[in-house]
Amino acid sequence: MLRIHFTLEDIGRTRLATGSDPTWDVLLSLHKLADQDGSAVFDQWRQQVRARFPASAHLLLELAPPRGYSPDFLTPGAGGLDEGLERILSTPAPRIRADLAALPPARPLSSHAQALAEGSRRALRRLTETIREYHRVAVAPFARRIDRQVHADLAVRGRTLRHTGVTRLLTGLHPQARWQQPVLELPYPVDRDVHLERRGLLLVPSYFCWKDPIMLKDPGPQPTLVFPIARELARSALESERASTGSLAALLGRTRAVILSTLAVEACTTTQLAARVGVSNASASQHATVLREAGLITTQRMGSYAMHSPTPAAVALLDSAS
Repeated sequence: MLRIHFTLEDIGRTRLATGSDPTWDVLLSLHKLADQDGSAVFDQWRQQVRARFPASAHLLLELAPPRGYSPDFLTPGAGGLDEGLERILSTPAPRIRADLAALPPARPLSSHAQALAEGSRRALRRLTETIREYHRVAVAPFARRIDRQVHADLAVRGRTLRHTGVTRLLTGLHPQARWQQPVLELPYPVDRDVHLERRGLLLVPSYFCWKDPIMLKDPGPQPTLVFPIARELARSALESERASTGSLAALLGRTRAVILSTLAVEACTTTQLAARVGVSNASASQHATVLREAGLITTQRMGSYAMHSPTPAAVALLDSAS
């Protein structure tokens, strides 16, 4: 059982991530590649990845066994793969050595893993290159499927947070979750207590997380709980998104309806919005201007960028349409 202890400040600082974390995607997909769980969801993916599995990536299987502890430094938290790899590269040698020492002593470490434990920067660079190569084969080709399901899950949980509050959001993370104020109880392979101590909790959805949420052994300055997306919830949300987008399209036009639905999941710059909707930057800017003048989005200048987000009126409109 995992028991996460909250203060009032922690409840106020609990938030949803805006998407999955690529370093966690790498780690948890390695777990799924090595075990047989979730055959209906992962078997086709396993078949495709195993056919193209890089020979160099066997090191990753050594560091990420399908059961038990995996080194914390492999999942430093990041908004993108490049950022995550830079954080791994900057991990102090004593931290790497301590994390590797915590691996189950089932077999001797390979020469490469031993070089990591000894603080070899060359071995660490090779590790990040291997992670990038594995991500190119195992995660990147499936990014569209992963992102759609993760963001659909987040859209529903975001509405739960807005309408019913943090505790309902927390207990919705797992069918066996229990809120015994001020403690969240979750199923876990070991008995563990985590005290947030006013640091708050970041909730990160994962396509590859299976059955139970997971935390780092050392929560660090930003305690993070990675939770499995609810696939039925995501599927229902995608169907609802299609229905609401269709009804909003009659009112706003299809492109503006898609833009509004996209912003309801995550605030975007004009460039990000154009890429996600599939229009030019000029077109995205023009549609954003119309939506802003209608009171459905707000735009904040951040240096050379314009960040767009929905207004409460837009959120209410989307909720009503769905």
